[in-house]
Amino acid sequence: MPTDELPEAFHVTTDEQLRAVSNLTRHRIMAVLRFEPATITQIAERVGLAKGSSSYHVRLLERAGLVKVVRTRKVRGVTERYYAMAARAIVLPDPGQGEPDALMRHAVADLEASPVDGERHIGMAHLRLTEAQFTELGARLQALAEEYQELSDPSREDASFVFALFRPAPREQGEGSAE
Repeated sequence: MPTDELPEAFHVTTDEQLRAVSNLTRHRIMAVLRFEPATITQIAERVGLAKGSSSYHVRLLERAGLVKVVRTRKVRGVTERYYAMAARAIVLPDPGQGEPDALMRHAVADLEASPVDGERHIGMAHLRLTEAQFTELGARLQALAEEYQELSDPSREDASFVFALFRPAPREQGEGSAE
């Protein structure tokens, strides 16, 4: 199933779905399925898992409704299933105060696992913005991500674009100061 035939978004709403996407291995399996369907064997090879482990994680994703079988074929008497994402985007709920953000944890893990000898662009900027500037920058970053998603070619190598625009929690008086 081409990605343009998928629903636009799948909203994670249940604890089962949240547990499924919070696991780094399952996050990486969904990344494999982002642009094209794959079999358990293909997923296992691309993620670096044993077929049994790959099958286990895919079954959990399927049960949670995040991936689905999009076609089958018979190979030497065995039915081979091709899995794909259930939607073009998975929308996670905002984590609560002090709760870990699964998306950012996975992004950092993927960044740490990426080849250090390859081209990478990493930066952080501390800004002081008006509410209007903050809102505008967030919209521009989202539009940039969407623009490049439209240009994505499944035959090309993956690249990840992660951004987080947020206001840090207020610091307690004296916190972070050298005494």
